[in-house]
Amino acid sequence: QVQLVESGGGLVQAGGSLRLSCAASGSIFSIRLMGWYRQPPGKQRELVAAITSGGSTNYADNVKGRFTISRYNANNTVYLQMISLKFEDTAVYYCYADVERLGIPRTRYWGQGTQVTVSS
Repeated sequence: QVQLVESGGGLVQAGGSLRLSCAASGSIFSIRLMGWYRQPPGKQRELVAAITSGGSTNYADNVKGRFTISRYNANNTVYLQMISLKFEDTAVYYCYADVERLGIPRTRYWGQGTQVTVSS
Protein backbone atom coordinates (compact mmCIF):
# COMPACT_ATOMS: atom_id res chain seq x y z
CA GLN A 1 0.00 0.00 0.00
CA VAL A 2 0.93 3.64 -0.42
CA GLN A 3 0.12 6.48 1.93
CA LEU A 4 0.52 10.23 1.52
CA VAL A 5 0.63 12.28 4.71
CA GLU A 6 0.33 16.04 4.56
CA SER A 7 1.27 18.68 7.09
CA GLY A 8 1.71 22.42 7.37
CA GLY A 9 -1.73 23.89 6.85
CA GLY A 10 -3.28 26.44 9.15
CA LEU A 11 -4.57 29.97 9.60
CA VAL A 12 -2.53 32.90 8.32
CA GLN A 13 -3.16 36.56 7.64
CA ALA A 14 -3.18 37.89 4.10
CA GLY A 15 0.37 38.56 2.97
CA GLY A 16 1.73 35.79 5.16
CA SER A 17 3.45 32.53 4.31
CA LEU A 18 2.94 28.82 4.83
CA ARG A 19 4.85 25.72 3.82
CA LEU A 20 3.04 22.48 3.09
CA SER A 21 4.72 19.09 3.13
CA CYS A 22 3.58 15.73 1.83
CA ALA A 23 5.44 12.49 2.40
CA ALA A 24 4.70 9.31 0.47
CA SER A 25 5.46 5.95 2.04
CA GLY A 26 4.87 2.30 1.32
CA SER A 27 5.96 -0.14 -1.36
CA ILE A 28 7.09 2.47 -3.87
CA PHE A 29 9.33 1.74 -6.84
CA SER A 30 9.35 5.28 -8.21
CA ILE A 31 7.27 8.45 -8.36
CA ARG A 32 7.32 10.33 -11.60
CA LEU A 33 4.94 13.18 -10.81
CA MET A 34 3.97 14.81 -7.53
CA GLY A 35 1.89 17.88 -6.97
CA TRP A 36 -0.85 19.80 -5.25
CA TYR A 37 -4.48 20.48 -5.95
CA ARG A 38 -6.79 22.65 -3.89
CA GLN A 39 -10.51 22.94 -3.41
CA PRO A 40 -11.83 26.34 -2.32
CA PRO A 41 -15.17 26.44 -0.46
CA GLY A 42 -18.04 25.73 -2.84
CA LYS A 43 -15.75 25.29 -5.84
CA GLN A 44 -14.20 22.47 -7.81
CA ARG A 45 -10.76 21.06 -7.17
CA GLU A 46 -8.07 22.84 -9.18
CA LEU A 47 -4.42 22.16 -9.95
CA VAL A 48 -1.99 24.36 -8.04
CA ALA A 49 1.43 23.02 -8.99
CA ALA A 50 3.21 19.87 -10.12
CA ILE A 51 6.80 18.66 -10.32
CA THR A 52 8.42 15.75 -12.11
CA SER A 53 11.15 13.54 -10.72
CA GLY A 54 13.58 15.52 -12.86
CA GLY A 55 12.52 18.82 -11.35
CA SER A 56 10.35 20.26 -14.12
CA THR A 57 7.53 22.32 -12.66
CA ASN A 58 4.13 23.59 -13.67
CA TYR A 59 2.02 26.22 -11.89
CA ALA A 60 -1.49 27.56 -12.11
CA ASP A 61 -1.44 31.12 -13.40
CA ASN A 62 -2.94 32.53 -10.21
CA VAL A 63 -0.08 31.26 -8.02
CA LYS A 64 2.90 31.92 -10.28
CA GLY A 65 5.50 34.04 -8.55
CA ARG A 66 3.99 33.34 -5.11
CA PHE A 67 4.12 29.55 -4.73
CA THR A 68 7.14 27.30 -5.18
CA ILE A 69 6.95 23.54 -5.46
CA SER A 70 9.94 21.34 -4.69
CA ARG A 71 10.59 17.71 -3.89
CA TYR A 72 13.15 15.51 -2.23
CA ASN A 73 13.24 12.28 -4.17
CA ALA A 74 15.25 10.36 -1.58
CA ASN A 75 12.32 10.35 0.82
CA ASN A 76 9.45 10.85 -1.63
CA THR A 77 8.45 14.20 -0.19
CA VAL A 78 6.95 17.18 -1.98
CA TYR A 79 6.74 20.71 -0.60
CA LEU A 80 4.71 23.78 -1.43
CA GLN A 81 6.12 27.09 -0.22
CA MET A 82 3.43 29.75 -0.32
CA ILE A 83 4.16 33.45 0.14
CA SER A 84 2.09 36.60 -0.27
CA LEU A 85 -1.02 34.59 0.53
CA LYS A 86 -4.37 36.01 -0.48
CA PHE A 87 -7.87 35.44 0.84
CA GLU A 88 -8.69 33.56 -2.34
CA ASP A 89 -5.96 31.00 -1.56
CA THR A 90 -8.22 29.68 1.20
CA ALA A 91 -8.90 26.04 0.39
CA VAL A 92 -8.27 22.45 1.32
CA TYR A 93 -4.97 21.48 -0.26
CA TYR A 94 -4.43 17.91 -1.46
CA CYS A 95 -1.13 16.43 -2.51
CA TYR A 96 -0.87 13.61 -5.01
CA ALA A 97 1.74 11.24 -6.33
CA ASP A 98 1.79 9.10 -9.47
CA VAL A 99 3.36 5.98 -8.04
CA GLU A 100 4.93 3.06 -9.84
CA ARG A 101 5.02 -0.23 -7.96
CA LEU A 102 6.53 -3.47 -9.21
CA GLY A 103 3.99 -5.31 -11.34
CA ILE A 104 1.30 -2.67 -10.79
CA PRO A 105 0.31 0.04 -13.31
CA ARG A 106 1.11 3.61 -12.38
CA THR A 107 -1.51 4.79 -9.89
CA ARG A 108 -2.36 8.21 -8.52
CA TYR A 109 -2.57 8.40 -4.74
CA TRP A 110 -3.93 11.30 -2.73
CA GLY A 111 -3.24 12.83 0.63
CA GLN A 112 -6.01 13.39 3.15
CA GLY A 113 -6.06 17.15 2.61
CA THR A 114 -4.92 20.03 4.77
CA GLN A 115 -6.86 23.23 5.39
CA VAL A 116 -5.29 26.57 4.53
CA THR A 117 -7.25 29.60 5.70
CA VAL A 118 -6.15 33.11 4.81
CA SER A 119 -7.80 35.90 6.76
CA SER A 120 -8.26 39.22 5.02
